[in-house]
Amino acid sequence: MKSFIDAYSWINLRYLLEGLWITVEVSVASVILSFILGSFLGIIRYTKIKYVSAIVGFIIDLIRNLPLLLIIFFTYFGLPNFGFKPEIIPATILAMTIFESTMLAEIIRSGIQAVPNGQMEGARANGLTYWQAMFQIILPQAYKKMIPALVSQFISLIKDTSLATIIVLPDLTYHAQIIYGQNANYIIPMFLALAVMYFIVCYGLSVLANYIDRRLA
Repeated sequence: MKSFIDAYSWINLRYLLEGLWITVEVSVASVILSFILGSFLGIIRYTKIKYVSAIVGFIIDLIRNLPLLLIIFFTYFGLPNFGFKPEIIPATILAMTIFESTMLAEIIRSGIQAVPNGQMEGARANGLTYWQAMFQIILPQAYKKMIPALVSQFISLIKDTSLATIIVLPDLTYHAQIIYGQNANYIIPMFLALAVMYFIVCYGLSVLANYIDRRLA
């Protein structure tokens, strides 16, 4: 019991919170960038532009079937061989963005396909160009349909940041490892703390998404 109390000393909790802040920073940046890139890739794949859509589709399928751990490893250790050496946090954000954007691209493409064809036809009949109809009529409806799938993917992204401990990202998981590495009696308390903190962040995102979904409804 004493080991549990000692494990949750203010020094350890503050150290965990510092790691949690890094996790949130990386997650927010990755969510924003992957959503933008994923939207672009999903639209390109949906529109079936000659050759371009096929190439984009191949790249998406290739990256989606690679382990995220491998992409993180390559981003940090492989890119320097090509003259680009990112720091740990930018490398993690880059790897997460590349991987998650391909996942989101398929969600967004499916969301666009779920919008009835009559919406595009009606918009074109009212004088809108294809791209005006896509951005003003189709995408707003598609994003609304995609909220549950998008949130699920964003939650997976938050949890996947823990994989970046392989390149020593000073996130929540890494800080917990440092703490229980100094005292083996802290292993269980630290894993419980990790579970609680990840749950709070992910559940908070789910609540926010449900609120937005109700507002849009």
